[in-house]
Amino acid sequence: MKLLETLIKNVTVVRPDAGSPDGDRLDIGIAGGKVVRVEAVIPADEAQTVVDGRGRIAYPGAVDAHQHWGIYNSLAEDTATESRASAQGGVTTGLTYMRTGQYYLNRGGSYAEFFPHVLAASEGRSFIDYGFHLAPMMKEHIDEIPSIIENFGVTSFKIFMFYGSHGLHGRSSDQSSFLMIPPNERYDLAHFEFVMRGVQAAREKLTEAAPHVSLSLHCETAEIMTAYTKLVEQDASLQGLAAYSASRPPHSEGLAVTIAAFLADETGLPNINLLHLSSRKALRAAMLMARTFPHVDFRREVTLGHLLASVDSAQGLGGKVNPPLRPQEDVEALWEYVLDGSVDWVVSDHACCKDETKFGDPRDDIFAAKSGFGGAEYLLPGLVSEGRKRGLSHQRIAQLVAWNPARRYGLPGKGTIGVGFDADLCLVENTTWTVHAADSESTQEYTPFEGFELGARVTDTWVRGQRVLDAGNIVGTPSGRYVHRPYQG
Repeated sequence: MKLLETLIKNVTVVRPDAGSPDGDRLDIGIAGGKVVRVEAVIPADEAQTVVDGRGRIAYPGAVDAHQHWGIYNSLAEDTATESRASAQGGVTTGLTYMRTGQYYLNRGGSYAEFFPHVLAASEGRSFIDYGFHLAPMMKEHIDEIPSIIENFGVTSFKIFMFYGSHGLHGRSSDQSSFLMIPPNERYDLAHFEFVMRGVQAAREKLTEAAPHVSLSLHCETAEIMTAYTKLVEQDASLQGLAAYSASRPPHSEGLAVTIAAFLADETGLPNINLLHLSSRKALRAAMLMARTFPHVDFRREVTLGHLLASVDSAQGLGGKVNPPLRPQEDVEALWEYVLDGSVDWVVSDHACCKDETKFGDPRDDIFAAKSGFGGAEYLLPGLVSEGRKRGLSHQRIAQLVAWNPARRYGLPGKGTIGVGFDADLCLVENTTWTVHAADSESTQEYTPFEGFELGARVTDTWVRGQRVLDAGNIVGTPSGRYVHRPYQG
């Protein structure tokens, strides 16, 4: 009787927690959805199915810790299509942000009532494993945090620091209708403080889950952005993505990072994630706050989009995103921080926004366009391609896309190719290819990376031992599972 269901041979195995920086020549044995053997030579006759890796690099499946399924399309649709795109990028687990209010499910209320609808809409439709981060938008949600952790297995929460008085796409919105919060409540700095206190109270109550419970912040300052948006709209010399970047200036990020850090210190909350830092000023502030408050365990995130594209190189206004794409000098600054170890993980911030939704009237008005774009399908190819050119080891890349986010977000059963871990992995081929949106499984018809040349491509992806990408093609039926965290596997 065959002991292994799948045996992958002739690959260089990259392990973020073991082995050499650029991988080791090993065979991978899979059974029951787990990696059960990682050895120099595993006999082929001990497996039901033998896969010849043809000299490719075996990476642990990426844990894409920042996606947005269901923000512009129905959650059911995005779960089905954007999980396929994720598998193209070597992503085997996606963590997507969810909240009450406009967009997403377009409903308010408690999470006890809201979140079962989220689970129902996504169930049985994903090709990858998935989980959710939730945003406490009102006082009732803060009170629910312990039950959210215990009953729903959600261990990560979010604050959107600019939502209270600045619109999602660049112009102010009435917060009571946009956020769907009670008329006597405000989504402001005081609310952010109380969210932090609520998360910390939950950590103190649920001691076993506490190491995996964290709070993430989108760090931009509403008042600065509102004032600068007015200035930019009156300045005819600024157009397109450059104008949008100027309307949400980097010092707005840096100021918000500083506020977030002081509140974390004030409330005693140690696990803080600073999301999609896009500029030198933002990273500089983040590092200063880490030195100022060494007892706070800050983690710093950047997106693939901010590492690959600038206001000049991105293809069209489809590159509008929050925080904005920046000038090339900021792109280079982000890489400096990645290379010196200051960045903890890289994500896609995938938010599928179809052409008919993305662009406003007139089509070339950057402020009329919606914010966000897809990109999970380029996560590992893009980071391997550009990172290797800049000196990143394969092991460091695996830490950035798999190991580090898995450890932080309550996924200790994922993040590496090791015995006892979920058999989440992908094969990467060193080959030059050109990005075309038409080749993506996403329903988004454009990409700001159109025409970019990459030097690595994911050819095959397995989720818990089930092959979902075979020679670049999605195969099988959706078998991804909702991940109740903390998840041991």
